[in-house]
Amino acid sequence: MALDNINRVVLKMENIIKVFPGVVALDKVSIDLKKGEVLGILGENGAGKSTLIKILAGNYIKDSGSIYIDGQLFDIKGPSEAMAAGIRVIYQELNTLNNLTVAENIFIGEQIVKTPFKIIDWKAMQKKAIDLLNILNVKLDPSAIMGDLTVSEKQIVEIAKALSKEAKILVMDEPTAALSEEEIQSLFKIIKTLKSKGVSIIYISHRLKEIFEITDRVTVLRDGKKVGTLNTKEAEPNKLVEMMVGRDIKDMYPKRVIPIGENVLEVKNLKADGVNGVSFYLRKGEILGIFGLLGSGRTSLVNALFGANKIISGEILINNKKVKIKTPSSARDVRVGLVPLDRKVEGLALIMGVKENITLSNISDLGKSFLISKTIERNRAQKWVSELGIKTPSLEQEVNSLSGGNQQKVVLAKWLESGSQIIILNEPTRGIDVGAKIEIYKLMQDLCERGSSIIMISSELPEILSIADRIIVMSKGRFTGEYLRENASEEKLLHDACI
Repeated sequence: MALDNINRVVLKMENIIKVFPGVVALDKVSIDLKKGEVLGILGENGAGKSTLIKILAGNYIKDSGSIYIDGQLFDIKGPSEAMAAGIRVIYQELNTLNNLTVAENIFIGEQIVKTPFKIIDWKAMQKKAIDLLNILNVKLDPSAIMGDLTVSEKQIVEIAKALSKEAKILVMDEPTAALSEEEIQSLFKIIKTLKSKGVSIIYISHRLKEIFEITDRVTVLRDGKKVGTLNTKEAEPNKLVEMMVGRDIKDMYPKRVIPIGENVLEVKNLKADGVNGVSFYLRKGEILGIFGLLGSGRTSLVNALFGANKIISGEILINNKKVKIKTPSSARDVRVGLVPLDRKVEGLALIMGVKENITLSNISDLGKSFLISKTIERNRAQKWVSELGIKTPSLEQEVNSLSGGNQQKVVLAKWLESGSQIIILNEPTRGIDVGAKIEIYKLMQDLCERGSSIIMISSELPEILSIADRIIVMSKGRFTGEYLRENASEEKLLHDACI
């Protein structure tokens, strides 16, 4: 990059204010972005990150403040004006047309045409799509149907689309939420390629590890205000967490000593699709961590324990009694609950209220036949909202509008209401902010103190090394290692995960 481009500011947002009825979403927030820089933006849910980005993208209109792009004042009043200024946003919920091809998605609305009859030039579009994908150093068939691609590949197409429109500023909102570790590293390579070509990137993530790996600077927002901006190399994880949550946090992973009792679950030589003859036990009050890389069989195992993956052979004993778990309802009957990997698809009825989601799995206890006692239902739901600290305006609030951390608590409340004593948490803190993560860790230990037992599947090494009492490593459908927390390390777990 030329010397005169180093440290050149391409974006300034100064004293941005946005007020919604009863809420000051942004209170004089200012950020700046340099050419070829990755600026991380951190903050809990409700901190103002999304509002700031939607103002930049033209989806919201600021109440006051100024936006400068390459030193020129821009009054962005709609998405078309933002795009004309070279701003592109890739949201967590990808905006792809799954029935069209890769090339058609890249050039949607701006197809290459032959003159003078304005006929679409399919050959030119295919070639240009390949050129754009080559810039990103990826091999992807431009004629492939989008619906057949992985989430990672769809993100690449969105990035290529941004490049086709000559993006100066690219915003990535939680881009790794649904990606494997391998896909994350591929994305990071693409980001570094974009940096080298002078594209400036705003990177929003809840994952501190990613912030330290990919960003140059990081800005922290809290309650609609800017707390500060630090050079990433000079920042420390605990400092960033303190800036985000507004209180002194000595330890991101608060671990208590909880008495561990007798075996509540024994699995003997279990075989299922993706699981190759595994045996293990879980004790009362214990958090058992299961670690493995993509394709290791972790999710296949927990789905088998929950009746969502057919068991081929083996035995399951709960409280020393052999049980048959063939369906999720039979898992519920033996007091096994699952907080799934994708809570929005598998764990929640998004358009239903908090109350209905909590009582859904235990609806037979709310009354006889079709007569449900609304009073009992409300009291049961309110109990868990209070005990788990679920932040919601009302019990009728649609869960789709809650934060990730509160959605996770609603799923957990559903299984506690049904009487689950063995609770399986598949990636319990994926897609939730740091403050909510700490709440989930504390809540898990609260449950163990009350006599529950937890199986926690996690791909975050610091998390599993800090919260689990015992850790089992999976690879290719089998167990390859087992450690007490005090004897485990990142090196040991990764070594066993690659066997």
